[in-house]
Amino acid sequence: GAQDVTREGKPAAGLDLEGIAPDGKGGFWLASEGRTDKDVPHALLRVDAAGAIVEEIAFPEAVLAGETRYGAEGVAQVGDLIWIALQREWKDDPAGTAKLLAYDPAKGDWAGYARYPLDPAPEGGWVGLSEIAASGGDVLFLERDNLIGEAARIKRITRVPASALVPTPFGAAAPPLPKETLRDLIPDLRATGGYVVDKVEGLTVDATGAVFVVTDNDGVDDSSGETMFLPLGKLNAM
Repeated sequence: GAQDVTREGKPAAGLDLEGIAPDGKGGFWLASEGRTDKDVPHALLRVDAAGAIVEEIAFPEAVLAGETRYGAEGVAQVGDLIWIALQREWKDDPAGTAKLLAYDPAKGDWAGYARYPLDPAPEGGWVGLSEIAASGGDVLFLERDNLIGEAARIKRITRVPASALVPTPFGAAAPPLPKETLRDLIPDLRATGGYVVDKVEGLTVDATGAVFVVTDNDGVDDSSGETMFLPLGKLNAM
């Protein structure tokens, strides 16, 4: 069933939760997509098994200086670091790239960032990240455009070697990460005979290495209301 996220015993306000990952201690890391103009902070949170907030970690000021509305979309633990995927480029990013922020729980501080290279956007749309997940020696991402139906071009799972995900200090130039396409999801999204939906938003990997993807129906706001759950099994590179 549903689990409330609470702050001081009450349902927590001022959150837009977009990502979740186990913390290895029975609780979870959560990524909240902020909107400073709406008093919603960009944040990384850790909650216990009951959903109570244990830690609430604001984004670094050096990062917030370039804020746009397209913030955190996923969170994953890779080695000793917690990585947050931002959806699209912020004001200080080169065009066609998205930041990945690294937090070091042992030090209680941000460790730096990495730069993910997005594919060129199709005409009339944009491309961004929707998820990040650890999978053995790889880190998987959902990369998608915001288009539907026949206009949709980019709905895919990509992977980056975990060994390449090394934080660069804030203020220094980070090299683009090496990525490869693991699966084009458009055939999967067409398999039921409907149109290709916009928001391929959730990705996880189970203990056997099987991959699962879910779409976001946006509460039927500008959407058919259809939600697709895709059990994809173990994936090999295309």
